[in-house]
Amino acid sequence: MYSATAFSILPIALASSLHAGIGTEVVYKGLERPVWAGAPASVKGKLWVMEQAGTVWIIDLATGEKSKEPFLDIRDKVTRKSNEQGLLGLAFAPDFGKSGRYYINYNELGGDSRIVRYVTKDGATTDPESGEIILEYKQPFGNHNGGWLDFGHDGFLYIATGDGGAANDPKNLAQDLTSHLGKLLRLDVSGEKGYKVPKDNAFAGKRGALPEIHAIGLRNPWRCSFDRQTGDFWIGDVGQNHWEEINFVENGKAGGMNFGWRLREGEIETPKKEVGGKKPNANVEPVYVYKHGSGPSEGLSVTGGYVYRGSKVPDLIGRYVFADYQNPRIWSLVEKDGSVSGFTDHTSELQPEGGRINLISSFGEDAEGELYITDLSGPVYRVVEK
Repeated sequence: MYSATAFSILPIALASSLHAGIGTEVVYKGLERPVWAGAPASVKGKLWVMEQAGTVWIIDLATGEKSKEPFLDIRDKVTRKSNEQGLLGLAFAPDFGKSGRYYINYNELGGDSRIVRYVTKDGATTDPESGEIILEYKQPFGNHNGGWLDFGHDGFLYIATGDGGAANDPKNLAQDLTSHLGKLLRLDVSGEKGYKVPKDNAFAGKRGALPEIHAIGLRNPWRCSFDRQTGDFWIGDVGQNHWEEINFVENGKAGGMNFGWRLREGEIETPKKEVGGKKPNANVEPVYVYKHGSGPSEGLSVTGGYVYRGSKVPDLIGRYVFADYQNPRIWSLVEKDGSVSGFTDHTSELQPEGGRINLISSFGEDAEGELYITDLSGPVYRVVEK
Protein backbone atom coordinates (compact mmCIF):
# COMPACT_ATOMS: atom_id res chain seq x y z
CA MET A 1 0.00 0.00 0.00
CA TYR A 2 2.47 2.60 1.14
CA SER A 3 5.68 1.89 -0.73
CA ALA A 4 5.82 1.59 -4.39
CA THR A 5 5.35 2.03 -8.19
CA ALA A 6 1.00 7.06 -15.20
CA PHE A 7 1.54 7.18 -18.45
CA SER A 8 0.64 3.70 -19.56
CA ILE A 9 2.75 1.83 -22.05
CA LEU A 10 -0.52 0.42 -23.38
CA PRO A 11 -2.33 2.25 -26.20
CA ILE A 12 -5.12 3.66 -24.07
CA ALA A 13 -6.56 7.12 -24.48
CA LEU A 14 -6.60 9.29 -21.36
CA ALA A 15 -9.90 11.01 -20.72
CA SER A 16 -10.43 13.53 -17.96
CA SER A 17 -13.96 12.42 -17.22
CA LEU A 18 -16.38 9.91 -18.66
CA HIS A 19 -19.51 11.56 -17.28
CA ALA A 20 -20.21 14.59 -15.15
CA GLY A 21 -22.75 12.76 -13.02
CA ILE A 22 -20.49 10.82 -10.65
CA GLY A 23 -19.50 11.90 -7.16
CA THR A 24 -18.95 10.81 -3.58
CA GLU A 25 -20.72 11.33 -0.30
CA VAL A 26 -19.41 10.87 3.22
CA VAL A 27 -20.60 7.71 4.94
CA TYR A 28 -18.66 8.23 8.17
CA LYS A 29 -15.87 10.46 9.47
CA GLY A 30 -13.48 10.13 12.36
CA LEU A 31 -12.14 6.59 12.05
CA GLU A 32 -8.53 5.81 12.92
CA ARG A 33 -6.61 4.71 9.83
CA PRO A 34 -9.37 2.76 8.05
CA VAL A 35 -7.83 0.25 5.64
CA TRP A 36 -10.73 -1.94 4.48
CA ALA A 37 -14.50 -1.88 4.01
CA GLY A 38 -16.96 -4.56 2.99
CA ALA A 39 -20.03 -6.56 3.88
CA PRO A 40 -21.28 -10.14 3.75
CA ALA A 41 -23.64 -10.88 0.86
CA SER A 42 -26.41 -11.72 3.31
CA VAL A 43 -26.51 -8.37 5.13
CA LYS A 44 -27.86 -5.31 3.33
CA GLY A 45 -27.74 -1.77 4.65
CA LYS A 46 -24.55 -2.15 6.66
CA LEU A 47 -20.85 -1.70 6.03
CA TRP A 48 -18.01 -3.23 8.04
CA VAL A 49 -14.94 -0.97 8.30
CA MET A 50 -11.53 -2.04 9.58
CA GLU A 51 -9.03 0.12 11.44
CA GLN A 52 -5.38 -0.78 11.06
CA ALA A 53 -4.71 -0.89 14.81
CA GLY A 54 -7.02 -3.88 15.21
CA THR A 55 -10.70 -2.91 15.36
CA VAL A 56 -13.66 -3.54 13.06
CA TRP A 57 -16.81 -1.41 13.24
CA ILE A 58 -20.24 -1.72 11.63
CA ILE A 59 -21.73 1.37 9.97
CA ASP A 60 -25.50 1.63 9.49
CA LEU A 61 -25.79 2.98 5.95
CA ALA A 62 -29.28 4.40 6.51
CA THR A 63 -28.40 6.47 9.59
CA GLY A 64 -24.64 6.89 9.18
CA GLU A 65 -24.14 5.71 12.75
CA LYS A 66 -21.26 3.54 13.93
CA SER A 67 -21.88 0.54 16.18
CA LYS A 68 -21.47 1.34 19.87
CA GLU A 69 -19.26 -1.69 20.36
CA PRO A 70 -16.69 -2.93 17.85
CA PHE A 71 -17.53 -6.01 15.82
CA LEU A 72 -13.99 -7.15 16.65
CA ASP A 73 -11.26 -5.65 18.83
CA ILE A 74 -7.86 -7.37 18.79
CA ARG A 75 -5.65 -4.35 19.38
CA ASP A 76 -3.77 -6.24 22.08
CA LYS A 77 -2.82 -8.94 19.56
CA VAL A 78 -1.69 -6.71 16.67
CA THR A 79 1.63 -4.97 16.09
CA ARG A 80 1.93 -1.55 14.48
CA LYS A 81 5.71 -1.18 14.74
CA SER A 82 5.92 -0.65 11.00
CA ASN A 83 3.72 1.69 8.98
CA GLU A 84 2.51 -1.26 6.91
CA GLN A 85 1.75 -3.66 9.76
CA GLY A 86 -1.54 -4.15 11.54
CA LEU A 87 -4.95 -5.66 10.93
CA LEU A 88 -4.93 -5.73 7.14
CA GLY A 89 -7.73 -7.86 5.67
CA LEU A 90 -11.08 -9.54 6.33
CA ALA A 91 -13.15 -12.08 4.41
CA PHE A 92 -16.67 -13.24 5.23
CA ALA A 93 -17.36 -16.92 4.62
CA PRO A 94 -19.88 -17.49 1.81
CA ASP A 95 -22.29 -18.92 4.40
CA PHE A 96 -21.65 -16.15 6.95
CA GLY A 97 -25.38 -15.54 7.38
CA LYS A 98 -25.72 -19.08 8.73
CA SER A 99 -22.31 -19.89 10.20
CA GLY A 100 -21.11 -16.47 11.41
CA ARG A 101 -17.63 -17.38 10.17
CA TYR A 102 -15.11 -14.86 8.92
CA TYR A 103 -11.34 -14.68 8.47
CA ILE A 104 -8.80 -11.97 9.18
CA ASN A 105 -5.19 -11.30 8.19
CA TYR A 106 -2.97 -9.44 10.66
CA ASN A 107 0.57 -9.05 11.98
CA GLU A 108 0.88 -10.60 15.42
CA LEU A 109 2.98 -8.94 18.10
CA GLY A 110 6.21 -10.43 16.77
CA GLY A 111 5.47 -9.14 13.26
CA ASP A 112 4.59 -12.42 11.55
CA SER A 113 1.38 -12.83 9.53
CA ARG A 114 -1.58 -14.74 10.88
CA ILE A 115 -4.75 -15.93 9.20
CA VAL A 116 -7.38 -16.44 11.89
CA ARG A 117 -10.94 -17.74 11.77
CA TYR A 118 -13.54 -16.13 14.01
CA VAL A 119 -17.21 -16.88 14.57
CA THR A 120 -19.69 -14.20 15.59
CA LYS A 121 -22.71 -15.55 17.44
CA ASP A 122 -24.94 -12.49 17.18
CA GLY A 123 -23.64 -10.86 13.98
CA ALA A 124 -22.73 -7.72 15.92
CA THR A 125 -19.79 -8.63 18.17
CA THR A 126 -17.05 -11.24 18.45
CA ASP A 127 -15.18 -12.71 21.40
CA PRO A 128 -11.58 -11.68 20.60
CA GLU A 129 -10.25 -14.76 22.42
CA SER A 130 -12.26 -17.19 20.30
CA GLY A 131 -10.13 -17.07 17.15
CA GLU A 132 -8.58 -20.17 15.59
CA ILE A 133 -5.20 -19.66 13.92
CA ILE A 134 -5.49 -21.23 10.46
CA LEU A 135 -2.10 -20.30 9.05
CA GLU A 136 0.95 -18.37 10.21
CA TYR A 137 4.04 -17.43 8.23
CA LYS A 138 7.22 -15.51 9.02
CA GLN A 139 7.81 -11.92 7.92
CA PRO A 140 11.53 -11.07 7.62
CA PHE A 141 10.92 -7.31 7.47
CA GLY A 142 8.17 -4.92 8.52
CA ASN A 143 6.88 -4.01 5.07
CA HIS A 144 5.27 -5.77 2.09
CA ASN A 145 2.85 -7.83 4.15
CA GLY A 146 0.16 -7.99 1.50
CA GLY A 147 -2.93 -8.38 3.65
CA TRP A 148 -5.83 -9.12 1.30
CA LEU A 149 -7.94 -12.27 1.51
CA ASP A 150 -11.35 -13.27 0.15
CA PHE A 151 -13.37 -16.17 -1.19
CA GLY A 152 -13.45 -16.98 -4.89
CA HIS A 153 -16.44 -18.26 -6.83
CA ASP A 154 -15.05 -21.77 -6.28
CA GLY A 155 -15.63 -21.45 -2.53
CA PHE A 156 -11.94 -21.47 -1.63
CA LEU A 157 -10.16 -18.84 0.47
CA TYR A 158 -7.50 -16.87 -1.43
CA ILE A 159 -4.73 -14.99 0.39
CA ALA A 160 -2.36 -12.53 -1.31
CA THR A 161 1.02 -12.27 0.41
CA GLY A 162 3.80 -9.72 -0.06
CA ASP A 163 7.43 -10.65 -0.65
CA GLY A 164 8.39 -10.00 2.98
CA GLY A 165 9.84 -6.57 2.49
CA ALA A 166 12.98 -4.50 2.35
CA ALA A 167 13.61 -3.54 -1.29
CA ASN A 168 14.04 -5.66 -4.42
CA ASP A 169 13.10 -8.84 -2.53
CA PRO A 170 16.65 -9.51 -1.24
CA LYS A 171 15.96 -13.19 -0.51
CA ASN A 172 14.06 -13.74 -3.79
CA LEU A 173 11.15 -15.11 -1.78
CA ALA A 174 8.52 -14.31 -4.40
CA GLN A 175 10.05 -16.97 -6.68
CA ASP A 176 10.79 -19.43 -3.86
CA LEU A 177 8.31 -22.32 -3.72
CA THR A 178 9.33 -23.12 -0.13
CA SER A 179 8.09 -19.71 1.09
CA HIS A 180 4.54 -18.44 1.51
CA LEU A 181 5.73 -14.92 0.65
CA GLY A 182 5.11 -13.19 -2.66
CA LYS A 183 2.34 -15.66 -3.46
CA LEU A 184 -1.34 -16.20 -3.98
CA LEU A 185 -2.41 -18.93 -1.57
CA ARG A 186 -5.58 -21.03 -1.93
CA LEU A 187 -7.16 -22.93 0.96
CA ASP A 188 -10.24 -25.05 1.58
CA VAL A 189 -11.58 -23.85 4.93
CA SER A 190 -14.99 -25.50 4.70
CA GLY A 191 -14.24 -27.99 7.49
CA GLU A 192 -14.88 -27.45 11.16
CA LYS A 193 -11.20 -26.96 11.97
CA GLY A 194 -8.06 -25.88 10.14
CA TYR A 195 -7.91 -26.14 6.37
CA LYS A 196 -7.31 -28.57 3.55
CA VAL A 197 -5.28 -28.05 0.39
CA PRO A 198 -7.51 -28.11 -2.71
CA LYS A 199 -6.57 -31.09 -4.85
CA ASP A 200 -6.16 -28.93 -7.95
CA ASN A 201 -3.76 -26.43 -6.35
CA ALA A 202 -0.94 -25.94 -8.82
CA PHE A 203 1.84 -27.08 -6.49
CA ALA A 204 -0.02 -29.68 -4.44
CA GLY A 205 2.07 -32.84 -4.40
CA LYS A 206 5.07 -31.16 -5.99
CA ARG A 207 8.26 -32.02 -4.16
CA GLY A 208 9.92 -29.03 -2.51
CA ALA A 209 6.90 -26.74 -2.89
CA LEU A 210 4.34 -25.55 -0.36
CA PRO A 211 0.98 -27.03 -1.40
CA GLU A 212 -0.99 -23.91 -0.41
CA ILE A 213 0.61 -21.93 -3.25
CA HIS A 214 -1.66 -21.17 -6.21
CA ALA A 215 0.48 -18.55 -7.99
CA ILE A 216 3.86 -16.86 -7.46
CA GLY A 217 5.82 -13.71 -8.30
CA LEU A 218 4.01 -10.96 -6.38
CA ARG A 219 5.67 -8.01 -4.66
CA ASN A 220 3.03 -6.39 -2.46
CA PRO A 221 -0.52 -7.22 -3.59
CA TRP A 222 -2.15 -4.91 -1.09
CA ARG A 223 -5.65 -4.95 -2.56
CA CYS A 224 -7.23 -7.51 -4.88
CA SER A 225 -10.80 -8.43 -5.79
CA PHE A 226 -13.05 -10.93 -7.48
CA ASP A 227 -15.57 -9.62 -9.98
CA ARG A 228 -18.81 -10.58 -8.25
CA GLN A 229 -20.52 -11.21 -11.59
CA THR A 230 -17.88 -13.11 -13.58
CA GLY A 231 -15.52 -14.42 -10.90
CA ASP A 232 -12.53 -12.88 -12.69
CA PHE A 233 -9.64 -11.93 -10.41
CA TRP A 234 -7.88 -8.55 -10.24
CA ILE A 235 -4.63 -7.78 -8.41
CA GLY A 236 -3.16 -4.37 -7.63
CA ASP A 237 0.54 -5.14 -7.09
CA VAL A 238 2.66 -2.29 -5.71
CA GLY A 239 5.91 -1.82 -7.63
CA GLN A 240 9.48 -0.93 -6.68
CA ASN A 241 10.99 2.18 -8.26
CA HIS A 242 9.49 2.45 -11.73
CA TRP A 243 6.14 0.76 -12.44
CA GLU A 244 2.81 -0.05 -10.79
CA GLU A 245 0.79 -2.91 -12.19
CA ILE A 246 -2.69 -4.37 -12.43
CA ASN A 247 -2.92 -8.10 -13.04
CA PHE A 248 -6.00 -9.89 -14.37
CA VAL A 249 -6.85 -13.60 -14.22
CA GLU A 250 -9.93 -14.93 -15.98
CA ASN A 251 -12.23 -17.06 -13.87
CA GLY A 252 -11.49 -20.75 -14.26
CA LYS A 253 -7.87 -20.38 -15.30
CA ALA A 254 -5.65 -23.05 -13.77
CA GLY A 255 -3.10 -22.07 -11.13
CA GLY A 256 0.66 -22.07 -11.43
CA MET A 257 0.86 -18.55 -12.79
CA ASN A 258 3.99 -16.45 -12.29
CA PHE A 259 3.41 -12.70 -12.06
CA GLY A 260 7.10 -12.04 -12.55
CA TRP A 261 8.50 -10.33 -9.46
CA ARG A 262 11.40 -9.95 -8.68
CA LEU A 263 12.57 -10.66 -12.22
CA ARG A 264 10.02 -8.27 -13.68
CA GLU A 265 8.65 -4.91 -12.63
CA GLY A 266 5.65 -4.07 -14.74
CA GLU A 267 6.53 -5.24 -18.25
CA ILE A 268 10.31 -4.81 -18.03
CA GLU A 269 13.25 -6.52 -16.40
CA THR A 270 13.60 -5.09 -12.90
CA PRO A 271 16.30 -2.43 -13.47
CA LYS A 272 18.72 -3.55 -10.77
CA LYS A 273 21.83 -5.64 -11.28
CA GLU A 274 21.45 -9.30 -10.30
CA VAL A 275 17.71 -8.82 -9.69
CA GLY A 276 15.98 -8.32 -13.03
CA GLY A 277 15.72 -11.02 -15.65
CA LYS A 278 13.82 -12.49 -18.57
CA LYS A 279 10.22 -13.64 -18.35
CA PRO A 280 9.93 -16.75 -16.16
CA ASN A 281 8.00 -19.87 -17.09
CA ALA A 282 4.21 -19.47 -16.81
CA ASN A 283 4.68 -15.69 -16.81
CA VAL A 284 1.53 -13.57 -16.76
CA GLU A 285 1.94 -10.05 -18.11
CA PRO A 286 0.10 -7.21 -16.35
CA VAL A 287 -3.09 -6.13 -18.04
CA TYR A 288 -2.21 -2.50 -17.21
CA VAL A 289 0.85 -0.64 -15.92
CA TYR A 290 1.63 2.97 -15.07
CA LYS A 291 4.87 4.82 -14.43
CA HIS A 292 6.06 6.43 -11.25
CA GLY A 293 5.44 10.16 -11.19
CA SER A 294 3.03 12.88 -10.13
CA GLY A 295 1.14 13.36 -13.37
CA PRO A 296 -2.58 12.68 -13.89
CA SER A 297 -1.98 9.09 -15.01
CA GLU A 298 1.05 8.38 -12.80
CA GLY A 299 1.61 7.44 -9.19
CA LEU A 300 3.76 5.58 -6.68
CA SER A 301 1.60 2.96 -4.96
CA VAL A 302 -1.40 1.29 -6.57
CA THR A 303 -4.55 0.58 -4.58
CA GLY A 304 -6.44 -2.20 -6.32
CA GLY A 305 -10.20 -1.82 -6.59
CA TYR A 306 -13.31 -3.50 -7.96
CA VAL A 307 -15.29 -4.00 -11.12
CA TYR A 308 -18.40 -2.01 -10.31
CA ARG A 309 -21.49 -4.24 -10.33
CA GLY A 310 -23.89 -2.09 -8.33
CA SER A 311 -26.97 -0.41 -9.80
CA LYS A 312 -26.91 3.15 -8.48
CA VAL A 313 -24.06 4.46 -10.66
CA PRO A 314 -24.91 3.17 -14.17
CA ASP A 315 -21.98 4.94 -15.82
CA LEU A 316 -19.52 2.76 -13.90
CA ILE A 317 -21.13 -0.64 -14.48
CA GLY A 318 -18.54 -3.11 -15.76
CA ARG A 319 -15.62 -0.74 -15.19
CA TYR A 320 -12.66 -1.66 -12.97
CA VAL A 321 -12.13 1.24 -10.54
CA PHE A 322 -8.72 1.61 -8.88
CA ALA A 323 -6.45 4.31 -7.46
CA ASP A 324 -3.00 5.40 -6.39
CA TYR A 325 -2.29 5.90 -2.71
CA GLN A 326 0.62 8.35 -2.79
CA ASN A 327 -0.52 10.37 -5.80
CA PRO A 328 -4.23 10.34 -4.91
CA ARG A 329 -5.82 9.66 -8.28
CA ILE A 330 -8.88 7.52 -9.01
CA TRP A 331 -9.23 5.84 -12.41
CA SER A 332 -11.28 3.23 -14.21
CA LEU A 333 -10.91 1.03 -17.28
CA VAL A 334 -12.70 -1.78 -19.08
CA GLU A 335 -11.36 -5.29 -19.70
CA LYS A 336 -12.35 -7.40 -22.69
CA ASP A 337 -10.66 -10.59 -23.87
CA GLY A 338 -7.58 -9.91 -21.75
CA SER A 339 -7.03 -6.34 -22.98
CA VAL A 340 -8.11 -3.04 -21.45
CA SER A 341 -9.46 0.18 -22.92
CA GLY A 342 -11.32 3.32 -21.96
CA PHE A 343 -8.86 4.48 -19.28
CA THR A 344 -10.60 7.35 -17.48
CA ASP A 345 -9.51 9.74 -14.73
CA HIS A 346 -12.32 10.27 -12.19
CA THR A 347 -10.23 12.12 -9.61
CA SER A 348 -11.85 15.55 -9.90
CA GLU A 349 -15.46 14.43 -10.07
CA LEU A 350 -15.10 12.07 -7.11
CA GLN A 351 -13.85 14.73 -4.71
CA PRO A 352 -16.37 15.31 -1.91
CA GLU A 353 -18.00 18.70 -1.57
CA GLY A 354 -15.75 20.97 0.45
CA GLY A 355 -13.04 18.37 0.87
CA ARG A 356 -10.56 16.07 -0.80
CA ILE A 357 -9.81 12.35 -0.72
CA ASN A 358 -6.14 12.24 0.22
CA LEU A 359 -4.96 8.74 1.17
CA ILE A 360 -6.89 6.04 -0.69
CA SER A 361 -6.12 2.98 1.39
CA SER A 362 -8.82 0.70 -0.02
CA PHE A 363 -12.04 0.29 -1.93
CA GLY A 364 -14.97 -1.75 -0.68
CA GLU A 365 -18.31 -3.22 -1.73
CA ASP A 366 -21.53 -3.55 0.21
CA ALA A 367 -23.96 -6.45 -0.17
CA GLU A 368 -25.54 -4.85 -3.23
CA GLY A 369 -22.27 -4.12 -5.01
CA GLU A 370 -22.16 -0.40 -4.32
CA LEU A 371 -18.64 1.04 -4.15
CA TYR A 372 -16.89 2.68 -1.20
CA ILE A 373 -13.53 4.39 -0.65
CA THR A 374 -11.58 4.41 2.61
CA ASP A 375 -9.28 7.35 3.28
CA LEU A 376 -6.49 6.59 5.76
CA SER A 377 -7.01 10.02 7.34
CA GLY A 378 -10.40 8.90 8.68
CA PRO A 379 -13.39 9.17 6.32
CA VAL A 380 -15.27 6.52 4.37
CA TYR A 381 -16.96 7.63 1.14
CA ARG A 382 -19.65 6.12 -1.05
CA VAL A 383 -19.50 6.53 -4.83
CA VAL A 384 -22.83 7.91 -6.05
CA GLU A 385 -24.56 9.27 -9.12
CA LYS A 386 -25.00 13.04 -8.98
